[in-house]
Amino acid sequence: MNGPLFLHYNREELDAQYGNPGDPAKAETYISQWTIRSVKARSELNCNLNIAYGSSDSETLDIFFSGLSENCPINVFYHGGYWRAQDKDEFSYVAYGFYDSGTITVVVNYALVPKVTFDELVRQCRAALVWIWRNANRFGGNPKKLFVSGHSAGGHIVGMLMATDWPALDSKLPSQLISGGCAISGLYDLEPIRLCFLNKELRLSEKEAARNSPIKQKRTCHSPLLLAVGGNESTEFLRQTNSLAEAWHQSEDPPQVLVMPDEDHFTVADQLGDAKSKLSQKIQDQMSLESSQALSF
Repeated sequence: MNGPLFLHYNREELDAQYGNPGDPAKAETYISQWTIRSVKARSELNCNLNIAYGSSDSETLDIFFSGLSENCPINVFYHGGYWRAQDKDEFSYVAYGFYDSGTITVVVNYALVPKVTFDELVRQCRAALVWIWRNANRFGGNPKKLFVSGHSAGGHIVGMLMATDWPALDSKLPSQLISGGCAISGLYDLEPIRLCFLNKELRLSEKEAARNSPIKQKRTCHSPLLLAVGGNESTEFLRQTNSLAEAWHQSEDPPQVLVMPDEDHFTVADQLGDAKSKLSQKIQDQMSLESSQALSF
């Protein structure tokens, strides 16, 4: 219990690094606020909900249309929850951050561990992106302007998507399926996750952790990648971000790290609901967007 288990951390210290990030009461408050605001988003914004992209009940997504009519860039968002909690319905609020810029926002749901394996969870997230690419023209989106974003476990998913060999899945898919990505407070090295308290539910084997760790994969999508993290997050969350940047620094377009001072694991995600926040502006810049004259709320 007292000896180093990962890097210089013993089990107790490692659990603390990956325990509920920040103040638990604060986390509950933010998640509650996101849920309320997401209900509002689904009632105020033009959207199409619970569209199936796969065969299971969990494989659904919500499309929030932009203020423009066609050929719109698409921002696909993957939620967090340590792969074992939360749901897309708590994250509809992110559409507010991009609606006025003429962007379609798609919020993806996926089955959680341990109901499914980690491999299956990643497969579903890849399948959702393929469905969106294939059907983009049907809902006014531009498949050549497909961007991905995600928070916490969703940041991990963004990393896995950037390391996906798309033509190997389907020869009709372009190798550069993704036009850009933003991973927020992500987890890119699953070995410490396997060794801490989280693995009681996640049940990761050493091999499964390795093949689902972006840091151990070759980056195949070379479009711009922004790695954002709050300056007040744990040392391990900061290390995770910097380690992926280092691992992929020799790629054609090295990741850009954005450490946001005074932000923590929840305040940084809260920025996604504000089109004028620093993080939303960074993502809009990545998509080369300017604010439109669409409705604002």
